[in-house]
Amino acid sequence: MDDAKVGSVFRAVRIRRGMSQSQVAEAAGISRAVVSTIERGLLEDTSMRLVRRVSTALGISLELQARWRGAEAATLLDERHAGLVRAVVARLTGLGWQAFPEHTFNVWGERGSVDVLAWQPATRAVLCVEVKTKLADLQDLLATMDKKRRLAPSIARAEGWRPRVVGSVLVAPAETWARNAVKRFDSVFAAALPGRTADVLGWLKTSDRDMRAIWFILTDARGSAKRRPGGSMRVRPREASHSSARPRSASSPGEPQMAPAASGGPAMALSAFRGVGEQAARG
Repeated sequence: MDDAKVGSVFRAVRIRRGMSQSQVAEAAGISRAVVSTIERGLLEDTSMRLVRRVSTALGISLELQARWRGAEAATLLDERHAGLVRAVVARLTGLGWQAFPEHTFNVWGERGSVDVLAWQPATRAVLCVEVKTKLADLQDLLATMDKKRRLAPSIARAEGWRPRVVGSVLVAPAETWARNAVKRFDSVFAAALPGRTADVLGWLKTSDRDMRAIWFILTDARGSAKRRPGGSMRVRPREASHSSARPRSASSPGEPQMAPAASGGPAMALSAFRGVGEQAARG
């Protein structure tokens, strides 16, 4: 993370907008000293919350990027997405639905793909599932889901189905960050996707009306913060006993051995972008 570059961008934008540090501080609701600290690139001496308040006052977009072992971070996210899709398909088929992952469509020139398209012949219900392992652009997400929900009857008819009911569901991992993100924009989600997990599970059994909801699913996908009961655990190895007697807590023959956790962590990079009258440049 280039703290000095971030500070330079903040200072340059402030000057371009003809604002003093005091004016920026007043607009952000913080002290002038914090603005000065950021502009000098001393980001470690402040907090991300304050940096974002100043960026909002100046119209600067901030993007926090996590990088790990080159392209392996993207691969890891793909694995999480694929694991969540598999979990959705398994649950749907277990309830008697026909599920089709990564279903592409072309309806009147509108192209795209549905993470999981599902059909219930008994109730003639079609379901469009959008799977997300992160909630980045809320406006784009809801617009995309609305388009797919609108096109769902035509997508279904292209498969030879005659839908009577349409469901639109956002699937996210049952993890704290996802629940907090939904809670943070509760009023928006309540209007666009009013149902929650219990509503989805009930609807999948009856599908007697149109439905829009959020479905939190617990998976055992690699990289997930939570795992199903019975999954692997990491334990601290015991020191070898000098006694010839086998400790009562020692593993029995045939029990799985616990692998040590891999060392190292993600390197974080922060890029600042100008947001007024110019196209954002991404680093």
